[in-house]
Amino acid sequence: MRARNVALLLTAALVVYLVLLAERAVALIRTGTVAGIGLGIGVLILPLLGLWMVIATWRSGTRIQHLARRLDAEGGLPDVADLPRMPSGRVDRAAADAWFEERRAELEQHPGDWRYWYRLAHAYDIAGDRRRARATMRKALELEATDSARG
Repeated sequence: MRARNVALLLTAALVVYLVLLAERAVALIRTGTVAGIGLGIGVLILPLLGLWMVIATWRSGTRIQHLARRLDAEGGLPDVADLPRMPSGRVDRAAADAWFEERRAELEQHPGDWRYWYRLAHAYDIAGDRRRARATMRKALELEATDSARG
């Protein structure tokens, strides 16, 4: 099953859960008691936050997918197929670190190009630093949006 199909299935399950949670919140509010109304409002905040998180995640994912397609069309999508792997399938740590250093050196030569930020984000991901990978990918998205707005 493709990753997108899994994401759609999980999103659908989450939406069902959020709807059920919202129904429970409304039921609490309808009790008319101070405690019920207070709890109902508190519980209602959860599905609203969940919905916001789902929308933000899907929006980010589609924007990143757009960058990946664009980079692939240009022939610049990072390829890690030749990197040595551990039995678990993850890229060997030393190889990931070396590949990361190459991407960082490329970025230093082209600091304003979203393509190199994308590649660096991919390198962070392979090295296991998800937090920096997300921050770097946000920078790539920001630079690409600026490029697209210019022309």
